[in-house]
Amino acid sequence: MDISTVAMANALILGISIASIFLVAAIGLTIIYGTAGVINMAHGEFIMLGAYATYAMQTYFGLPYFLCIPCAFVIVGAIGFVIEKLLIQYLYHRPLDTLLATWGVSLVLIQGTRLTFGSDPKYIQMPGFLSSNIELGGVSLAAFRIFVILAALALIALVWFVFYKTDFGIKVRAVTQNREMAAAFGINSKQVYSFTFAFGAGLAGVAGALFGVLNIVLPTMGTGYVVQAFLIVVTGGGALMGSAIASIATGEMQSIFAMLLNDSFARFLIFILIVVFLRFRPQGLISAGGSRR
Repeated sequence: MDISTVAMANALILGISIASIFLVAAIGLTIIYGTAGVINMAHGEFIMLGAYATYAMQTYFGLPYFLCIPCAFVIVGAIGFVIEKLLIQYLYHRPLDTLLATWGVSLVLIQGTRLTFGSDPKYIQMPGFLSSNIELGGVSLAAFRIFVILAALALIALVWFVFYKTDFGIKVRAVTQNREMAAAFGINSKQVYSFTFAFGAGLAGVAGALFGVLNIVLPTMGTGYVVQAFLIVVTGGGALMGSAIASIATGEMQSIFAMLLNDSFARFLIFILIVVFLRFRPQGLISAGGSRR
């Protein structure tokens, strides 16, 4: 394998790793936006709370990392449920109001976390066997990044199962397509929205548990992820499959462009391509909300 082939193979595999990070960051937002139409500006802070929940479980309760991940899901999901009940449920079908309200929530969560844990960086300990690199035919990838790829696949499978193989999923899809008709069949749309928002927030907490290992844990860490998550969700059209396709395409292009040029210019090109794509297809790859009433 010559050096150019090795470099391209590395770029493609790294692109899968980047795509998995994008997808994990965006999957919770995809559910909330695709189902309820809520533009959740606090999504990055839910990711941040997941990282801090993982740090707290490790530091104060001594839980192993793999047990901290479901704990982050439950804790952040519960916080999302409370926020939905106290604020978001009054703002459905008012997208500008939800945007401003969730932006305010994000500021409250950042300041509350700063007051609780301080502004100094925190660190999450990963299991020792995930700290090594795996070499495959000249292609090297960190073991933890492979774990993130597997986690992204597992989350996709979980969301697909919940939304397409459970009674709750049938209710969610019914409310998304026609809330009035679903209510006529006895489905409580408010309850569906509440649990969907909590589920999406919990998935953001899982993302935080994963990203807290890749980076230091800070109250402002969610800001960097929420921008990319929104790009993935908008490009994908608010649908789960659309977000998965958008994540793969974006991750691979960013990795290849970064290899050929540099990382900063690669991000610039990605933004330009997304803007051009949305100019000609504003509904995204797969529109989840086109028939929402």
